[in-house]
Amino acid sequence: MKTYMNDAVFLKMGYEISTEKSAINFEVVYNYLNGDSYWAQGIPKEKLKKAIENSICFSVLKEQEQVGFARVISDHATFAYICDVFILPKARGNGLSKWLVQTIMNHPDLQGLRRWSLATFDAHGLYKQFGFKEVSRPDRWMEIFKPYIT
Repeated sequence: MKTYMNDAVFLKMGYEISTEKSAINFEVVYNYLNGDSYWAQGIPKEKLKKAIENSICFSVLKEQEQVGFARVISDHATFAYICDVFILPKARGNGLSKWLVQTIMNHPDLQGLRRWSLATFDAHGLYKQFGFKEVSRPDRWMEIFKPYIT
């Protein structure tokens, strides 16, 4: 199991972050995103499986049990989009979300990028610690948003 950012404090607490897809407990991730998140409710299982297959995934584990997750969509050269970030309620309050974002930002395949992007409703304070800020030129950004696509 590949663990990035070997932070002794978290490892001592029994947590690790893995980028191995085999470490993902798909049912835990799916159940949280489909049932508890505000951004992915109703996502079909097959869509999530395909998204995971085509992303760099970060599993937060405690004794090999999935307690958090995030994925990054990137071309590995110029751009990365962080999404599906969560820590399960039973593991919150331990600094895991900050450690998770720090681990993502330090991933060796995501260095030297020109742009990082993400969308959040309520975690601005977390991401600002890593240099994220509101889009400087929102008039240049466009989107097609189809949350109920199957």
